[in-house]
Amino acid sequence: MELTKKSTQKPTSGKKKASGNKMGTAPVKRLLLSMGIPMIISMALQALYNIVDSYFVSCMPNTEDVLNMGDCGANALTLAFPIQMLMVAIGVGTGVGVNAILSRSLGEGDREKASRIAGNSIFLGIGTFIVFLIFGVFGVKAYIGTQTSDAVIFDMASEYLTICCVYSFGISMYMTYEKLLQATGRTVLSTIAQISGALTNIVLDPIMIFGLAGVPQMGIAGAAYATIIGQFVSFLLDAVFHYLFNKKDFDTHMKYMLPQGKMIAEIYRVGIPAIIMQALMSFMTYGVNIIFNLVSASAVTAYGLYYKIQQFVFFSAFGMNNAMIPVIAFNYGKKDQQRVNDGIRYGMLYTLVIMAAGLIVLQTFAYGISDIFAVSDQTKELTVAAIRIITVGYLFVGANIAYQGIFQALDHGVASLVLSFLRLIIVALPVAFVFTMLPHSQYTIWWAFPIAEFAALIYAVLYMRKIRSSKIDPLSEPISAGCPEPETT
Repeated sequence: MELTKKSTQKPTSGKKKASGNKMGTAPVKRLLLSMGIPMIISMALQALYNIVDSYFVSCMPNTEDVLNMGDCGANALTLAFPIQMLMVAIGVGTGVGVNAILSRSLGEGDREKASRIAGNSIFLGIGTFIVFLIFGVFGVKAYIGTQTSDAVIFDMASEYLTICCVYSFGISMYMTYEKLLQATGRTVLSTIAQISGALTNIVLDPIMIFGLAGVPQMGIAGAAYATIIGQFVSFLLDAVFHYLFNKKDFDTHMKYMLPQGKMIAEIYRVGIPAIIMQALMSFMTYGVNIIFNLVSASAVTAYGLYYKIQQFVFFSAFGMNNAMIPVIAFNYGKKDQQRVNDGIRYGMLYTLVIMAAGLIVLQTFAYGISDIFAVSDQTKELTVAAIRIITVGYLFVGANIAYQGIFQALDHGVASLVLSFLRLIIVALPVAFVFTMLPHSQYTIWWAFPIAEFAALIYAVLYMRKIRSSKIDPLSEPISAGCPEPETT
């Protein structure tokens, strides 16, 4: 009997590593919460310090030359924000490719491939920094000049964005190491790193903007320096956690950082659609800034403030999205149909719950939230209008975010990209432009966003039917090694 027991428990070394990973064994509904909640907290805190940035900048005192310094500062951040979003888009999009392929490799038990994917992702993070360093030196003023002719806002936005780009090594690398930790299920560690960076930013904001505790008053430049210092804190902690703990799942030797065309191509086969998908948020915001400027500068500022508020909810949903991707991808690589279906089912449910909670909170406290910012009454009124109208489509948003994660995890990055194009560009921008021509356009323009989300959801539902029949239904059930599945215990 003892010999029989040993023979039935002796899988290959690769499969042993796959079966030992919690993404292939833990009950899915609890696994998504255990992985997702730290990510949600992490991303919600990231959104919170974006709001804090805007709050402190809006509180900058007037000068003899500038009477509405708070509005000018908030407007400057809005104009700079699309490029900051583009940094995140490239980092997160590359990370999605790394996350999906690395998780699948771990599920298949291929340690060598996982090591090469991880090393090449670090090389790509360094390359991302170099691109934005060059833009920070040569391209910022030309970019800001396309959105405003106001000299004060131009100078403030250019100063802020130049600092963020030139010192973008922190954000490029922290997003790289964060995704490597998430791919192995170590989301608590990545959350600790991001919380530490966010708290650093929040503490330094008033000190560096207003000149407290012996630090010179820097104004909007202080907000930029507080941001990059916080990003470096997150990067350093993520890197330490990666080299201490991820070596259990794959090798972290520097030799794996040497670029390999095959690995980079495989990462970007999934990652480029994800980068474009994430970058569409940046392009949409840039387009909205230009379109809304046809209505008024206050509409542009109100959109910028609303967007920072919206991120608190959206980032929470994307936190669950980031938990879904490795869980579904891992179990798809393992050919476990039941766990793939559970990942889809519970991931969708949890995402919709997050968006419903956001809808209720924002509708209930719209006026109180707008009063946080020290801006003009007209800007506050338009911010409330944005909250009231755009949140109507939040359940559509939740479903679309969940479908994007499902498509990416199952290697349908192009479908996820098409869904994002529909949500953010193809429908939203033309509808917003048409609404600028209608009476009371300062209120009607906000309806472009829920309309776009509903149109995109129709596509997502139809495409999901295709994926289910072609990729999920043909999966074989997992083969038990003589032990009951942990899911049923």
